[in-house]
Amino acid sequence: FDISIVASSSPFCEHFRRFRPGFSLRKYSGTNTMAGELKQVACNKMFGGLQKVFEHESLKCKCTMKFGVFLPEKAQEDEAKLPVLYYLSGLTCSEQNVVTKSGFQRYAAECNMIVVCPDTSPRGCNIEGEEDGWDFGTGAGFYVDATEDKWKTNYNMYSYITEELPALVNLNFPTDMERQGITGHSMGGHGAIICALKNPGLYKSVSAFSPICNPVDCPWGEKAFTGYLGADKESWKAYDSCHLVKSYNGPPLVILVDQGKADNFLERELKSDHLVKACQEAGVACIMRMQEGYDHSYYFIASFIGDHIQHHAKFMNV
Repeated sequence: FDISIVASSSPFCEHFRRFRPGFSLRKYSGTNTMAGELKQVACNKMFGGLQKVFEHESLKCKCTMKFGVFLPEKAQEDEAKLPVLYYLSGLTCSEQNVVTKSGFQRYAAECNMIVVCPDTSPRGCNIEGEEDGWDFGTGAGFYVDATEDKWKTNYNMYSYITEELPALVNLNFPTDMERQGITGHSMGGHGAIICALKNPGLYKSVSAFSPICNPVDCPWGEKAFTGYLGADKESWKAYDSCHLVKSYNGPPLVILVDQGKADNFLERELKSDHLVKACQEAGVACIMRMQEGYDHSYYFIASFIGDHIQHHAKFMNV
């Protein structure tokens, strides 16, 4: 990478100077490691644009990571600077689920929006227990930075999503760093909301499908947080939307959430009513759309992904 192409006064850099003083884009360039190099592993033309998949050696996760990126036709134009939306997937998923099942590319092409779809965890780290269950370890990184010794070397998905990946994306693709949004499904919906709340001003827009709204108070979250963060439940609140929204102090956010009423996980794991209440008490706008008859699947996501792209396009001034 040529690090000079990222202006030191850019909003991306300004955000991290304010909220994470130790962050530097230079450590993600190719100047001191090979970690910044992207290898293209797939490319398919869709709706005039290109759906690509890349892999790279991650500094945060200490393994090979993959991500998908949709580049609308306009991205091929000289001097193009397009908004970018990050989509975080749910338990058991990889970058492929949303790429192949949601149909987002049609709407992203219409809005001239780049969409980045990362994997959900490190893979192949040979950690004892990482393949033992579908809701912890591989495919279940929960978008936290692990603090437990067994996991903290590799399982740093929060920093990967908010630091390393956008640095790579902004250096390699024609993105407008002032227009970034984030969305996701289930575990990824949880990830999208906490990333927006923990980084005021980094994202212009945020939305979620069927998010795990209150992970400190549900079985999925309790299992993941105990494993990655340890037994101190107070530390878990740093990755819980219902707690983070209480102290949010940043530009106005409008959190769009679509939740299926026929979702088998709604009452036990997702707890959407907890998020609505927390947002109301904090004065943060939350549009919770309860969708009759819809479940937790990609049939549901495909039905409303266009609305979410439009939501992000509105706040990114597309």
